[in-house]
Amino acid sequence: MYAIVEIAGHQFKVEKDQKVFVNRLSTEEGQNVEFDNVLLIGDGDNVTLGAPAIDGALVSAKVLKHLKGDKVIVFKKKRRKGYRVKNGHRQSLTEIVIEGITASGAKKAAPKKEAKKSEPKAEAKKATGKADDLKKIEGAGPKAAEALVNAGYETFEKVANAKPEELSNVLSEASSRLAHIVTDTWPKQARLAADGKWDELKELQDRLDGGIEK
Repeated sequence: MYAIVEIAGHQFKVEKDQKVFVNRLSTEEGQNVEFDNVLLIGDGDNVTLGAPAIDGALVSAKVLKHLKGDKVIVFKKKRRKGYRVKNGHRQSLTEIVIEGITASGAKKAAPKKEAKKSEPKAEAKKATGKADDLKKIEGAGPKAAEALVNAGYETFEKVANAKPEELSNVLSEASSRLAHIVTDTWPKQARLAADGKWDELKELQDRLDGGIEK
């Protein structure tokens, strides 16, 4: 039996006795913890899907230890400005071991082949929010935009009122793969977008080089 469960903002496919590294949990070492946001349970050829979570399903685990991940070097440079900043980042992690998967209260349904047919519905639900399309900000791809929304910066107005350092911290905490992104001009771009000045935004973005204004 296996399950797909959301833990600390990320989804994992887990099985009993499997060890998993997740974002830092508040639970102390040696304590047990349960996760009830179980999205899918597979048992042989039978697959049970949630909508989005499965009622009554639980994944129980034990916290083994808290630690930090490998260091990631973040280097920022502005051409012809003499600006160079080098920082290191280590993500705070928790190692857990999966002790059990409980599917009580779930409706067994769908054969394994039907699992993929339900995925577009989940994606469509995510897309129908009140968040602005932050991908219109130069340098903000889908993952960066998702990290901003999850941190509460879901509109151009909120991004415009934030400091670049705040936005960089959000990206670094969301994923080490986003830590290198330069956010210096994001508030300025977001202000133009929030005010509906799309022509001025395009002119600004034409002057950008790697997210830095020329």
